Amino acid sequence: MVDASTDANVVDVRSLVPAQRHAKIFELVNALEPNASFVLVNDHDPKPLYYQLEAEYPGQFSWTYVESGPDVWRVAIGKHAKAA
Repeated sequence: MVDASTDANVVDVRSLVPAQRHAKIFELVNALEPNASFVLVNDHDPKPLYYQLEAEYPGQFSWTYVESGPDVWRVAIGKHAKAA
C-alpha cells in the first residue's frame, strides 16, 4: 500500500515490493496534470527511474531531489505544461 497520509502529493513507495514500485510511479506520472507534481519517497536513490522516465517522456517532466539519503530519498517529480 502506498502511504500518502501526510500529504496527498507525497507518495511513499517503501512499503511496496521493488517489482511494483516502478509500475506505481509510472501510473502516477501518467496521471499528472500539467504543472502538477508529487514527492516520491524511496529507500534508495531512484536515479535509474529518472533515466527510464526520461526515455519514455523526454523533456516532459521535472526531477528535483528534496532529500538525498542515506536512508530516505525524496524526489519532486512534476509534469511540464508543454507535456500536456
